[in-house]
Amino acid sequence: MTLLGLLEKLLKWLFVASLFGLAIGWWNRDALPDPGFYDKHIEEEPRQAKVEKAPFAVNAGNTAYQIAPLYRYQLDGVVVSMHHADSWWDIYHHDDWQDYLNLKDLCVIWGDNVRSAVYQQMGFDNTTWTCWASWPNSEVGRLFQKDQLSNNHLLADRPEVQAAILAARPGDQVRFSGYLAEYRNPATGFYRKTSTVRTDGGNGACETVYVDRFEVVKQANTGWRRLFDTSKWLAPLSLVGFIGLMAVTPVRRDTHR
Repeated sequence: MTLLGLLEKLLKWLFVASLFGLAIGWWNRDALPDPGFYDKHIEEEPRQAKVEKAPFAVNAGNTAYQIAPLYRYQLDGVVVSMHHADSWWDIYHHDDWQDYLNLKDLCVIWGDNVRSAVYQQMGFDNTTWTCWASWPNSEVGRLFQKDQLSNNHLLADRPEVQAAILAARPGDQVRFSGYLAEYRNPATGFYRKTSTVRTDGGNGACETVYVDRFEVVKQANTGWRRLFDTSKWLAPLSLVGFIGLMAVTPVRRDTHR
């Protein structure tokens, strides 16, 4: 076999392997680890304290917003699902509302919901406004503490805070602080309130948090995420290389008569 033929074969199998890596990495990158993975802060309730602070202006996406702080707020929790405001199917945040401040929604659990490992028997999903939790039977449903879950609309205008929020994925332990706040876009009339308790449900039960500090305390599934990210660029590169070699490699002809 010629050197070009060997390289062509290598690129073909590299492409197949990277597709496999892409699939298995995607499947496992957001898995929820066992409770022992997380530190003791995960058992704490969110901390909030009433504040008397005047509304203030911030800018995001070349748009001005007014933030009205209600409570100082801090939360330690496990991310179980998320929603990016710039998702292609989200027609509301950017297109309808001109809302570039609500960067991402994180659905988070803590306390007994982590300690009991009930989350590993459940399903979680985020839509544009809501975090949905589901369980396979009534026994799991009774074990799950509904007041130890929150869906957080995270507002951020500082680049370093935005980058930290965008880095968080399901399975990660996160810690963030800021203000439970109402906010508005004066140019469009858009306005959003916030929940101030963890015991409510339905429309309006989400926490709207202006974030001034965000940290991924423990990043989950680092190996699977690295495999997915590597395979994501290796697959197209190996495919292009394989097709390129096919184009320049001389046609093999059978010389036997």
